[in-house]
Amino acid sequence: MPKIPKLKKAPVFSYAPAPHLVFDGDTANTARYDDVYREHQPGAVSGITPLGANTYRIEGSGTLVLHITVWSERLIRFRATLGAPGRDFSYALDPAARPGLVKTTVLENKTAFTLQTAALEVSISKADGTVSITDRATGTVLHEHSSGLYLRTTLLEGIQQVRLQFRTSAEEGFYGMGDKAWDTDLQGTEWSNYNEDAFAFTRDRKTNYRSIPFFYGLREGYGYGIFLDNTYRSHFDFNSHKNQVATVWADGGELNYYFLAGPALDDVAAAYHQLTGLPELPPLWALGFHQCRWSYYPESRVRELADTFRAKRIPCDAIYLDIDYMDGYRCFTWNHDYFPDPKGMIHDLREQGFHTVVMIDPGIRVDENYSVYAAGMAEDAFCKRGSGELMVGPVWPPECVWPDYTKASVRSWWGQLYRELYCEQGVSGFWNDMNEPAMFKVNRLTFPDDVRHDYDGAPTDHRKAHNIYGMQMTRASYEGLKTLQPAKRPFLLGRANFSGGQRHAALWTGDNVASWEHLQIANRQCIRLAISGYSMVGTDIGGFVDDPSPELLTRWLQLAVFHPLMRIHSMGNNADGAAEVEAEEVKKAEATNRQDQEPWVHGKEHTRNNRKAIELRYELLPYLYTSFRQHLVTGKPVLRNLFFHDQRDPLCRTYSDQFLFGEDLLVCPVLKKGVKKMEVYLPRGEWYDFWEGTPHPGQQILKIKVKASRIPIFVRAGASLPTAEVVQSTSELSKATTLHLSVFAATTGSSKFYWDAGEGYGHAAGQYTERTYQLTRLGKKTTLAQSIRGDFNASFQTIQVRFLGLEEIPKKIRVDGHKVSSGVSRSKHELVVQVPFDFEEIVLG
Repeated sequence: MPKIPKLKKAPVFSYAPAPHLVFDGDTANTARYDDVYREHQPGAVSGITPLGANTYRIEGSGTLVLHITVWSERLIRFRATLGAPGRDFSYALDPAARPGLVKTTVLENKTAFTLQTAALEVSISKADGTVSITDRATGTVLHEHSSGLYLRTTLLEGIQQVRLQFRTSAEEGFYGMGDKAWDTDLQGTEWSNYNEDAFAFTRDRKTNYRSIPFFYGLREGYGYGIFLDNTYRSHFDFNSHKNQVATVWADGGELNYYFLAGPALDDVAAAYHQLTGLPELPPLWALGFHQCRWSYYPESRVRELADTFRAKRIPCDAIYLDIDYMDGYRCFTWNHDYFPDPKGMIHDLREQGFHTVVMIDPGIRVDENYSVYAAGMAEDAFCKRGSGELMVGPVWPPECVWPDYTKASVRSWWGQLYRELYCEQGVSGFWNDMNEPAMFKVNRLTFPDDVRHDYDGAPTDHRKAHNIYGMQMTRASYEGLKTLQPAKRPFLLGRANFSGGQRHAALWTGDNVASWEHLQIANRQCIRLAISGYSMVGTDIGGFVDDPSPELLTRWLQLAVFHPLMRIHSMGNNADGAAEVEAEEVKKAEATNRQDQEPWVHGKEHTRNNRKAIELRYELLPYLYTSFRQHLVTGKPVLRNLFFHDQRDPLCRTYSDQFLFGEDLLVCPVLKKGVKKMEVYLPRGEWYDFWEGTPHPGQQILKIKVKASRIPIFVRAGASLPTAEVVQSTSELSKATTLHLSVFAATTGSSKFYWDAGEGYGHAAGQYTERTYQLTRLGKKTTLAQSIRGDFNASFQTIQVRFLGLEEIPKKIRVDGHKVSSGVSRSKHELVVQVPFDFEEIVLG
């Protein structure tokens, strides 16, 4: 890394008075200016005071007080405040997250104080309180302030800015930050976090639906992460001014950030999940294919849709009902003209293997005869302006109020509103939309800053609460569903969110566009969201806005096979520019010439290709379910960039649109129109072509032909890949008797298969089966051993084991010590043998 010049302040900031402040130049006004605008830094450091719980106060001459907490050997927290810190409260952190007991040594020399763990040295300069963090094993400087931590206050606004600046170079990579619609590497760019309704968002939009102030750095092959736990509008400049400085700042609050040292990026991801939490294992049906449109109605149209899926033998597990199922956009109600018997319809759909998911928005219609509005008024549940009056504004109804989900009693009240839909009518899942919070016909498209929030007992304004409003809505919904049906795993899909919101809801990337550029964006967004905490993520397949071409829809479906949430969603026949159409006029604006977006919409050849993609998803469900379970055990994201596999290989960063799906699959999506040939990069190791079964050494570029019916996929050598036969819904998997296991030959390898009831919490009491497959090859002898944990009695009775890449097809096969001759088929480099589900060992040769 080249030597970086020391900068006191990056030129991106101007410290001139705000334009609305006018001074006439006399002495009195000059004194008043000092009161209006003040800058705070730690100043010269004279000592370190231990405070217990691995926390140290840095004794500085400045007005900014710095506390450092050693959470683990590789995880350090920095908290800079004016005076003594106030309430230590975070919506982002997992409630179970606590600093550990870490042996920490305090050292001092002429220029610095140092906190030393077994892995890191945290050095605090005596001159100005700047910090540097060094990896003790390698001597690599991982994090170095280019100027002191900074806080700015004004008389009118209080804390106006908190800021961190650290040294970087153009060679350093920056990744993560949630749903930013950009290239994989954020080096040289600047972004902001402020949740917004981003209808038909563009590639370079600075703010989007959610705020995830967490990023990875990859410096000289060493990975680290920084998480800014601050809910105000925040900003991230990754050396956009080419001054070798990265800057992180927020428009209020505390400077509270965590430094997560690797060196492996997987370890950084695991540490971030330890801080902010992990989701529950989703119900198995949630990993099936979902079909959605704005909007499917009336009931006859929904039933026709379900019947067509089954008639065309295209697997599907869920049908969504958008906002038009409601009575006049009143949440938790039905339009009985469209749906005269919702309970009966939901029951019949379930009999066909379909789960029903309905939308619930936060905007509650102002209507004294509407029970939810009346109950919310009685509960004093709705947000108010600074003046004390209700916050009333337009969204789908012309006048709405919004619950204050930052108040515990309001969350409890909200959660109980799901009772009739969830417990009595049989709705399986819910979709919390428009929760940025979004508003129509206003310049800001959201609340004004003076709206008040309880913030769990520390009242504040909307500047602080805005970015966590949607997160707290999904929290209230999730906790309500858990309370109403404690034996059922909730499925909740949310739009706006914040770091830590993965504990409550899945995400989709929002109102995208049917274009090849947006297909590329969708790929990058899903990987970025997964490494940012949200593995249960997907996109609106085919694009929400406009119509996809047949080729585009197929390629999108082929990509989405490898997104944990696989859902088509489109505007259907509703009007374009929905966010600017008054609610009362939406229905009048329907029936343009736009087509529907079901998998069969483009005719026979395309229907076959789309069916094949969705069928592949169902074949891979045992592997995906296992991968999600491993995510919860290890903290590794389900989707990861190639450079998570090899951080020092520059080509892994170059081929950034390829990704790892779980531990064993490498996916190479087709993201451009008319592709007949493409280059793919195979990283370190050995890889097999998923389709052909042919082996390829790693660290090479392959030029391969591309078929319309599939995308290139590769499997790690040594993997044992569990799959199932195609079913029409996951409900049929509970009756499956044969598991398929493809074993890709290598000297050694290990893989897992996890299975349980697919619903409920029996797995928490040991009602699961987890199988570890250990492959070894010694000379001409190949052994596959199975070890078993858990007590779940799966429906599988046999495993069809397929060995690929064998140098020589063996004549002798032993299963648990017994020779096997029946149920065996052989080809040039492949052997298939049928064995009992609970076998212990297969020996070839």
